[in-house]
Amino acid sequence: MSKQSLPPAQYADLCAVFINTTLKPSPEPSHTEVLMEVSQAIMRAQGVKVEHIRAADHVLAPGVQPDMTEHGFQRDDWPKLYAQVKQADTLVIGSPIWLGERSSICSSVIERLYAQSADLNDKGQYVYYGKVGGCIVTGNEDGVKHVATGVLYALQHLGYTIPPQADAGWIGEAGPGPSYGDRQDDGSRVGFANDFTQRNTTFMTWNLLHLARLLKDAGGIPAYGNLREQWDAGNHFDHPNPEYR
Repeated sequence: MSKQSLPPAQYADLCAVFINTTLKPSPEPSHTEVLMEVSQAIMRAQGVKVEHIRAADHVLAPGVQPDMTEHGFQRDDWPKLYAQVKQADTLVIGSPIWLGERSSICSSVIERLYAQSADLNDKGQYVYYGKVGGCIVTGNEDGVKHVATGVLYALQHLGYTIPPQADAGWIGEAGPGPSYGDRQDDGSRVGFANDFTQRNTTFMTWNLLHLARLLKDAGGIPAYGNLREQWDAGNHFDHPNPEYR
């Protein structure tokens, strides 16, 4: 089989949003962003519309309501960010590791995604149904799989579909040490030559693309069995307990 075989589909009509939840505002360098750029480059090469958001550049008021200015806060940038997320076929969340956990900003982004959990799509399903989710994690201490577990669980619980191997990350050697984008004595970046990280990031990206393509072509997730309005109206989709009302 040729190593230069062509992709099995076209992806130029897809849109992906990457949210970097580094604690650093722009223009401070972000190692998480540098690794996210690998995935973004693969998508852009396929014609995918890619949007990158650095959450630290925005004011995300704490809370789980769609617009927290209606709940006492002076400013909340989430509504305009949500407009970008809502129109995207794919969402990738990137987070650094601090004390073995995702960043506080990452948790805030997930809370604000949850704020829209009552919204519905055109079929009457929860709004994130039919969309694909993944995550990228960086740091120089243990925690990639732990952070990915929490982020991917949250995304699927909100309605995102998670493909196989939907995460990628970099920690280098366990313990304090070089971060992904740090330069070595010869000027090269530490993580750029790491085959494990580059392979996983590539596989993750293509799995996101393939599943987003399949879902878009299929019109999303079938609506039977997951419509809140019909459940509330008494259609319980073959629920096995006849006494349940």
